[in-house]
Order: sequence, then C-alpha cells, then structure tokens
Amino acid sequence: MASITRRRTGELIQALFRVLSEHPEGLPANAAIAEVEAKAPPTEFERADYPNRPGVRRFDKIVRFATIAPVKAGWLTKEKGRWTLTAEGGRALERHASPEALIGEAARRYREWRQSQPDVQGDEEEAPAGYATLEEAEETAWSEVREHLQRLSPYDFQDLVVALLEAMGYHVHWKAPPGPDLGIDILASTDPLGTSTPRIKVQVKNRIDKTAVDGLRAFLAQLGEDDVGIFVSAGGFTRDAEVEARQQERRRVTLLDLGKLFDLWVEYYTRIPDSSRNLLPLRPVYFLSARV
Repeated sequence: MASITRRRTGELIQALFRVLSEHPEGLPANAAIAEVEAKAPPTEFERADYPNRPGVRRFDKIVRFATIAPVKAGWLTKEKGRWTLTAEGGRALERHASPEALIGEAARRYREWRQSQPDVQGDEEEAPAGYATLEEAEETAWSEVREHLQRLSPYDFQDLVVALLEAMGYHVHWKAPPGPDLGIDILASTDPLGTSTPRIKVQVKNRIDKTAVDGLRAFLAQLGEDDVGIFVSAGGFTRDAEVEARQQERRRVTLLDLGKLFDLWVEYYTRIPDSSRNLLPLRPVYFLSARV
C-alpha cells in the first residue's frame, strides 16, 4: 500500500461516507465500492491488477483496507456484507472537511483502540495479510445463504422456523396448512401441553420486500394480553416498522430478519435434527483471522 498516500485514503473514505449518507440503511459492500469508484475515480495504479493475482484489482482491496480505521473509530459498521454509516460517522464527515483531517482522526482513534488490544501488532499503514480476502469470503458466504433462504418455498421456510423454535426448546402445537394467509403461521409455547402463558404466535413472510408498518400492525392486532409475537420477515422491516415494534408497551413482539434468523440457526444448529438441517445445511470453513 506504499503507493497510496494519506490524502488519497482520506478521499476514498470521504467518497464512501458520502455514498452511504445517501443510503441510510446501508449498501452491500460491492455496491458501495462501485459508487465510490464513480465519485473518486481510481488512478492507473489502483485500476491495475496485482502482479501475482491476475483478475484481482487493487482498487477494491484498497477501499476495503481504508475502512479499517473508520470501523474501529465507530464511524462505519459492517454486518453480513452490508456497510452502514453511523450517526457518529456522519458527524465526522461534516466536522472534518479535508481528506487528511478525516483520515487523521480515524487513524488517531484506531491507535487508541489498538493500544487497548495488546495482541494486535502492526499499524494502520500496513494492510493485515488476508484482511480483504476474509471479508470478501464472508460476504460471499452470506450472499449464498441469503439467496438460498429466499428461494425456499413459503412452507419450507415455515418449517425452518418451526425447526429452529423446537431446537430452542419451545413446543410447537400448530403450523398453518397450505391455504389462504390467516395472519398467524405458528402457535407455540414453553410447555408441552400449551397450558401455560405466554402463548407464542408467529407470522412468517418469505418475501424479498420489506415488511411495512401496516403489516406489523395487522399482526399486532392478533396478539392477546397473554401472547408474545414473533414476526419473521425474509425481506426485513422498514424503519417505521422497527420503531413501531420498539414502542410497544402492552404487546410484546420480536422482529426477525434473515440475518437474525441465520444467527439463531447457527447457534442452535447442533440441536436441529438432520431432517430439518437439510432446509439450510451448513459447514464451517476456517480462515486465518487477520488481527486489525
């Protein structure tokens, strides 16, 4: 990375932050990098491939490496391949007008973080070996998982949720048969007979589009005083729907998007029977983790 100046790194971060400020809910990493390229066109050096890695362009790796300090500064989050600008990151973009000032403050915060991590070696000027490769591998793996889940039929997706609930120790008493959508897809409880409270009502939506607040309110209307609601939406939820769920005082409801559903599937995977694991079969793959 010797050919990348501090100013250039700052320019890339500024461009990235401006891109993400236009997308409050974040962007997939590859889409974000593509928009950065339009705002901060790569130099001839950055456009070129690595000499020993034909087809691997420097620019993408340079942008990924440039994000290390902003992530540690709390300005940028990365979750399952989606990059999101935090409120603090937005303020940093406004506060530090020059590229040097922006990356300088990020580097200062990174050094503070590194000093609190005695096992971390090197500095922010040196790219950790394998950092970008590991990050891209994680993004590719999550993309494949997400696409697999979205391809499941509505009833296979419902069965996956049933298998997860049972692996978590809940007792499923009923699941909706094929037919019209009645609003409740699964009934469960914490005891085998279903006589104790709370009763758990689950709605499962395997659609790509986000569930809006009206859809959530229709579900909430079906929850009684002794009910707990779980809303599973493959497409996630709009911000208004998330706010509505958090503000509930009488009705208890948990929202699960694909990311949260997958994390729970991984956590309870060993308790899921093989017949149900086939709905989302997983195999761990180990990489050397870069210390950053």
